[in-house]
Amino acid sequence: MKVLVDNGEYWLRNRGDIAMMVMTVERLRERWPHARIGMLTDEPHILRGVLPQAEPVVAHAGGPWGRDGIAGRLEETAGVHVIGPAALRWRSATEVPKHYLRGVKNWARQEVHARTTGAPEPEPTGIPELPPVPTALAGADLVIAQGGGYMTDVDLYQAHRTLNLLEAAQRHGIPNVMIGQGLGPMRDTELLRRAAEVLPGADLIALREGLRGPALLSELGVPREKILVTGDDAVEFAYRLRRPGIGSDLGLCLRISDYSKVTDSARDTLGEVLRREAAALNTALAPLIISEYDDEDRRHTLPLLVGAARTRPVIGRAGTAQDVARQVSRCRVLVTSAYHLAVFALSQGIPAVAVTASQYYDDKFYGLADMFDADAAAGLRIVHLDVDNLDAELTRAIRQLWESAPELRDTLQQKAVEQIDAGRAGLDRVFRLVAGGEGRLGEPAEPLQGEW
Repeated sequence: MKVLVDNGEYWLRNRGDIAMMVMTVERLRERWPHARIGMLTDEPHILRGVLPQAEPVVAHAGGPWGRDGIAGRLEETAGVHVIGPAALRWRSATEVPKHYLRGVKNWARQEVHARTTGAPEPEPTGIPELPPVPTALAGADLVIAQGGGYMTDVDLYQAHRTLNLLEAAQRHGIPNVMIGQGLGPMRDTELLRRAAEVLPGADLIALREGLRGPALLSELGVPREKILVTGDDAVEFAYRLRRPGIGSDLGLCLRISDYSKVTDSARDTLGEVLRREAAALNTALAPLIISEYDDEDRRHTLPLLVGAARTRPVIGRAGTAQDVARQVSRCRVLVTSAYHLAVFALSQGIPAVAVTASQYYDDKFYGLADMFDADAAAGLRIVHLDVDNLDAELTRAIRQLWESAPELRDTLQQKAVEQIDAGRAGLDRVFRLVAGGEGRLGEPAEPLQGEW
């Protein structure tokens, strides 16, 4: 049995994506203990370190399966026990100098271009050249596009790459599914065209939210019976690490990137409110780092701690997804602009304030709020960073959730259990699909929890 898994994080720098990978591989292993589970990646040694139960399928090398037999087993053993851990330590130790080196190289390139042409270097346009479909597809019995928020205008490269893989699987008659997906916003004309060509041919599409995704899939022509709403794959990952007692820290994470614009004024206000409220509540501020990609969480979160009366140590660059989920478990409330930190919190019964400055994150957070409380979204308060009274809105949200945290705890954890059950039921349908059962045509043998 060979399962080829696509994902939205080939560089393995986002702990939320890694948490989803861990759960996907574990659930597949429970069903097929001896299967070869190939995870597409550009960091094969890092994958051995963070996900030893999966086999690296190296995308930039053409995407072949690894070696069989004794040679393959020796390679796996060395990767898991020696090379993988060493690669993690090396990346952690060299991340800072490499980050600055990339900055110097980019500056030098721009300077050369400006001096040569007399004009600034133009911003890249269009989609970079897409890689060929992995050669591992030819031997696969199942193709899974694993959870993530990459099927959107914000990430056209990854969206088209995944669509090409699914289309190739369909041409070869290989069962192909998407699980834990967050779709949209999707307005790009070419992406809409390609999605309408490919997605109706998928055997099953399981979504992590039910507010936007089902309607978008219907517009793209996906039959209703192929659509499930199951929740995020990382819910079970975080739920397992919950603590028996309520935490006491105020967690925070601020991400600023091309797809998450935050003004200087909003950033400053956020920092002032967090430091003030932590002091008023006599609690520590806990910096939470979910993504190490280009330091997008670390370099914007840590400055917010300056001047705070009490703070917790920040996780090291080699820290695991489990480490971050355990940090979250010690919080009573957290404030985050990173989606998966909110998933980690809510799944453990911890309310969160989500701050957003884009349609992309609006869709993520409103969909997540709906999954955890369809009536009032009481456990996840969403604050837009462009509101006029940002100070007052943030302060009110933090104080209200701080007071209501104990009574929200059981309800949020129950919502997590419901999503865990729905996610596992969705994978049961995938297993029947591969076994040649009724699910092959997109129609389960009996209604499944979470079906839209």
